[in-house]
Order: sequence, then structure tokens, then C-alpha cells
Amino acid sequence: MSNIIQSTKLLAVNKPKGYLVTRSDDMGRKTVYDFLPQWVFDEQWMPIGRLDLDSKGLLLFTKDGQINNQLTKPGNCNKIYEIWVRGYVTDEHISQALKGVDSKYGLLKALMVEKIGMGGAKTKLRIQINEGKNRHIRRLFGALKDPKFGTPLKVLELSRISIASFNLDIKSGQWRFLSIEEEKKILKNAK
Repeated sequence: MSNIIQSTKLLAVNKPKGYLVTRSDDMGRKTVYDFLPQWVFDEQWMPIGRLDLDSKGLLLFTKDGQINNQLTKPGNCNKIYEIWVRGYVTDEHISQALKGVDSKYGLLKALMVEKIGMGGAKTKLRIQINEGKNRHIRRLFGALKDPKFGTPLKVLELSRISIASFNLDIKSGQWRFLSIEEEKKILKNAK
């Protein structure tokens, strides 16, 4: 048994696709609390930020409002995602995503976009952002057009793999406390 001291302030969850990040849903859909221990709900652990129903990957939970604010304040905390996009993503798309796209939700942009794979008419990208407007990445790529067909690019799969200094290292539907070291590092890396 390791003697790693666990955080009492942060826990990490690997959210599967198809779960809402909310405490309850009027329509009876599954929420992240359905696969977490009952005490997470009872003790008011809250998700830091969100992932939409169709997204998966890293979520952090806390009971500490100050930590929540620190990690969700725009510009404070880098998050990395791996996504599959329908369509051929060009260098022009990448530079446009880095410059930003105006939308009714404000300027949507990425800090880093890296092409990491291709499969048929799909492109796999690694994206870094430091704010999390609602459906930020999906809307950013939806504003860009496929050069061949003139249709909007579409994010088919989205998975968050990193928040600040913490990289996802647990299986889908699992959770664990961060260590004190991981907690210190993540809070130091978030301004």
C-alpha cells in the first residue's frame, strides 16, 4: 500500500459519454452522480466546469468554492482535448482556430491545435484552450468550413485529457482523489 497523502479538496473523474454533468435532470437522464459514490452527492461535491452529454474525459470535483473559481476563471487554467472532426482540417483551419472566430458567444479560439491523426474523412486533433464557454470547441470548429464540400466542420468525438498540470490517468467511469502533490501543482499552475 502506498503512503501517498490524498487531497481532501479535489477528486478526478473520467466521465463516459452519455452522462450529464448536473446534480439531477428533469428528464431522468443519467448524470455523473449515478456512477459516483453516494457521499459525493450527499457532501455537495461539485464539478469544476462542465462537459456536455456527448463529451467524455477528465472532470475535477471540489467542495471548495475558491478552488472552483480559480480553475474556471477564463485565462487561469489550460485544458487539453483530443477530438475527431468530420472533414479535412487544413493548416488554414488551424490558423483560423488560433486567431479566433467571432460568434454570438464571443470570440472562440484555441491556444494550440495539433493534427495527430487521420482516418477516412476525419481528422484527429489535440486542442488547448484556457476558457470554457459553452460548447466552445464544437462551436469553434462548426464555424469553419470543409474546403471540399463547403459544409461546417463537425466535432464527432471530444475527450478532455488534461486540466492544468493534471493528466487523465483513470479508466472511463472511474474516479480517484488527487494526491496532495497533484493538488499543489494544479493550483500553482492555475494562476
